[in-house]
Amino acid sequence: MKVLVTSPRGFCAGVVRAIDIVELALEKFGSPVYVKHQIVHNPNVVKDVEDQGAITVENVSDIPEGSVVVFSAHGSAPEDYNIAKTKNLKVIDATCPLVTKVHNEAKKYVKENKSIILVGHKGHQEVIGTMGQAEMILVDEREDFPTDKIQDLQDVAVITQTTLSVNDTSKAINQIKKLAPKALIRNDICYATTNRQSATELLAELSDLVLVIGADNSSNCQRLKEVARQKGVLSHLILGPEEINYDWLKNINVVGITSGASTPEKMVQKVIKAINPVSVEYIGGPSENIQFKLPKEMVD
Repeated sequence: MKVLVTSPRGFCAGVVRAIDIVELALEKFGSPVYVKHQIVHNPNVVKDVEDQGAITVENVSDIPEGSVVVFSAHGSAPEDYNIAKTKNLKVIDATCPLVTKVHNEAKKYVKENKSIILVGHKGHQEVIGTMGQAEMILVDEREDFPTDKIQDLQDVAVITQTTLSVNDTSKAINQIKKLAPKALIRNDICYATTNRQSATELLAELSDLVLVIGADNSSNCQRLKEVARQKGVLSHLILGPEEINYDWLKNINVVGITSGASTPEKMVQKVIKAINPVSVEYIGGPSENIQFKLPKEMVD
């Protein structure tokens, strides 16, 4: 059996930045440092930072007065910052800069009196944070299209969650344009999501089975699994080697492996070791050399 491994895969610049922020905050301020929501959507990463002294919480109101808190990479609503202020918390913002960009777009468009439509997945942490920035209508391709809410809108701006399927987002936007043909369309899907989906399409064409390494609650990992399946290839999302069903590998000649933007590389290597292939080949994709600056609190 042969294993093909995609590039790019794994950590994106926003995830690297978020993890660095938590670790630097622990060095600078000592333990505990609280993290509002999972710093990134991967339990292995969460455990790593918690082993260093971080404490993950879902509600800012649960954090003790005067503590240090890191807001996760997915972004937070203004309400969380307001609660933090009343509790005299020191907030270090680890929101991915590309998510912050979407927040700023929403604020800009509401000032311009535009009607905002967000294409995203209901309940996802990023969507919760974005919808907290301004009044907007959510279009989730997994649910009924809200024709009645959109058909009479005049001046429309469309923004998107950064980790969506490129193809599904395009379909949703086309539906919106039928009702609002003059809508201003922003494509906010991030470079890492786009690159990993493109690489997975290539991987699926060369593989009999695709394994996506990552967490169930990771939007970008779920989308990679879907991309492979849409290519007609059997695909499974697994957190690590303990979730491999070896029946999947029967009569399989080529296993393709990729990982989402919040997946540590060590998990990819553990899966490869567990499969124990005859050969491993790394297939190239777009190079990524993007880095994001740390918040000023971390470089003072």
